[in-house]
Amino acid sequence: MELLARTCKSEQMNFQRILARFLLICGIAFTFWMGFGNQFAYQGQPLAVAAAYGLLFSGGLIIVFVLGLYFENVAAILLGLGALGIIIWGAVAAWTPGAWGAMVFLLALPMVISAILYASAARMQKICTLPSTL
Repeated sequence: MELLARTCKSEQMNFQRILARFLLICGIAFTFWMGFGNQFAYQGQPLAVAAAYGLLFSGGLIIVFVLGLYFENVAAILLGLGALGIIIWGAVAAWTPGAWGAMVFLLALPMVISAILYASAARMQKICTLPSTL
C-alpha cells in the first residue's frame, strides 16, 4: 500500500516531470515535422510556408508545454482533452485502421501518458508541501 502513502518522494516527482516534458517535446517535434513534411514534400510549398504550417500544428503542444512548466494540472487536463479530441476526430472522420493505429500510438497514447505523469508530479508536489505530522 505504499503506492497510496503520503510520503514525499522528490526524486520520483522530478523524474515524472522530466519524462512528461520529454514526451511533450518529442510530440512537438513529431507534429512539426509531420505538418512541415506534408506541405514541403507532398504539396511542394516553399520552405517558409511549410515551416509555418508545421508551427501551426505544433503550436497547441508548445502552449501546453509552457503551461506545464507552471501549472501541471492544467497541462494534464489539456493533454487529456487533446487525446479525447483525437479519438472524436477519428470517429467523425471514419479513419481506416492504419490511420487509427498511427494516430493512437503516435499522438493520443503519448499525450495520455504525459498527462498521467503531469498529474502524478502535481500530486507529489502537493504531498511534499503538506506540513509534516510527525
